[in-house]
Amino acid sequence: MKLLNSIFLKYSHNLLKEIDHSRLNPMLYQHQWFNHLISNGADSLFGHEHNFDRIKTIKEYQKRVPVRDYNAMAPYINRLLQGEDYILWNGKVKTFAKSSGTSSDKSKFIPVSPQSLQITHYGGFKRMLATYIHNNPGSNIFYGKALTLGGSVTPDRTGKIYTGDLSALLLKNSPGIIELIRTPSRKTALIGNFEEKLEAICRESTAKNVTNFSGVPSWNLMLLNKILEYTGKSDILQIWPHMELFMHGGTGFEPYRPLFNKLIPSDSMHYLENYNASEGYFAFQDCEGDNGMLLTVNNGIFYEFIPMDMLDDVLQGKVWELPTLAEVQPGINYAIVISTIGGLWRYLIGDCVQFTSVFPHKITISGRTQLCINAFGEELMISNAEQALAMACAECNCTVAEFTVAPVFMELDNNAQTSKGFHRWAVEFDTPPADTAAFAAILDRCLTEANSDYEAKRAGNATMKQLELITLEKGTFLKWMRLKGKVGGQNKVPRLHKDCEFINSLLQI
Repeated sequence: MKLLNSIFLKYSHNLLKEIDHSRLNPMLYQHQWFNHLISNGADSLFGHEHNFDRIKTIKEYQKRVPVRDYNAMAPYINRLLQGEDYILWNGKVKTFAKSSGTSSDKSKFIPVSPQSLQITHYGGFKRMLATYIHNNPGSNIFYGKALTLGGSVTPDRTGKIYTGDLSALLLKNSPGIIELIRTPSRKTALIGNFEEKLEAICRESTAKNVTNFSGVPSWNLMLLNKILEYTGKSDILQIWPHMELFMHGGTGFEPYRPLFNKLIPSDSMHYLENYNASEGYFAFQDCEGDNGMLLTVNNGIFYEFIPMDMLDDVLQGKVWELPTLAEVQPGINYAIVISTIGGLWRYLIGDCVQFTSVFPHKITISGRTQLCINAFGEELMISNAEQALAMACAECNCTVAEFTVAPVFMELDNNAQTSKGFHRWAVEFDTPPADTAAFAAILDRCLTEANSDYEAKRAGNATMKQLELITLEKGTFLKWMRLKGKVGGQNKVPRLHKDCEFINSLLQI
């Protein structure tokens, strides 16, 4: 074992021991954090309004505090943004992770307390890194640099409130020692203009020994291509021969995997998914052979889960008692509800997950509570779309840079006959298929294999006909992101839409 790895594992011994205990008894930690949250939240405005001082059990908490989405939490968050203290937590919260969401131009501002930054976000990353080194004791990542593509942070007019992408907040507040193992410098990583940032990273980082990088696949793909253009090299290993790890999250990775394999042609390259959202660090892939991510249960978050078929009843206040980790089951689509040391209380984050196993509790991200196409009863989740697209690309020997999907609804024709509905896919290929019509048919078939509801609606063209494929020129999605001011950071291409408005705007570009 390498010396630095041995030192790091010795330092991480208690953390690894805790992870092992959490696999067998996650509710031990969940009960501890529940009690800590209620105790500390009792001194906040929110805690006073909901009588936290009288809450002794999880069921009492569920009965007193309704589930809220961002719109319902916004009045409290807006008071924090105006400089008020002790609104949601018994401490001052001056930092907010700005999130544009997946399908809306409106920004959300997620409170990030000093405790949530250290215990939740940095704590989650430490767990992932400790597990990786434990599984790969010969790793070289500590003998090189971590490449970071950050966002930007903006102070308010008083200079006391800071908002920005989560990646930028993590960079801005990271310990000074991290600067020794990261590239580019903090100043460069926090440059606001994305194109200017890419140029600066190329100048500053290409001569360094980069061994790992992390972030959203699409933006990092742009960075790697820019670095190849800057250096004139044909693959990343010619620049960074010791590259070994990409820790990715934010969007599904499978459609991008062939592109990364092409840019980094190495059998020793590791790809690990982690689930680090603005609201908290929730899970990480602890075993490369298992696509499930291990839920982090001892870092300042108390979890509840809403079966998706109960979501409307919960939001209408008809159902208040929800499953915790003690009651969840594999294979069910759940919306995540969290309470955190950042001051979020029974907050519906908008993500859907499925448990691939319990004890240990491992999850995959199955979609969004509002990122699901269900125009014809097909219930297409983003995970289904990404899985089918990866299967079709593998079969047709092609690669996709970006895509989006929307339903085209049934209409009456001139003879008063009802037309069939279908899905319209707008796809930007990196390597196009030899026959786009054949690709469309294969993708449609792969969707029936990935989603039984889609299969039922497509059987015999019952209520849906084959999908329609529109191919877009390279760079179309990026042009749209630039027009919307969504370049870089935590911004993501909208994948599933309720109508064709987004696709139409792409076609105009």
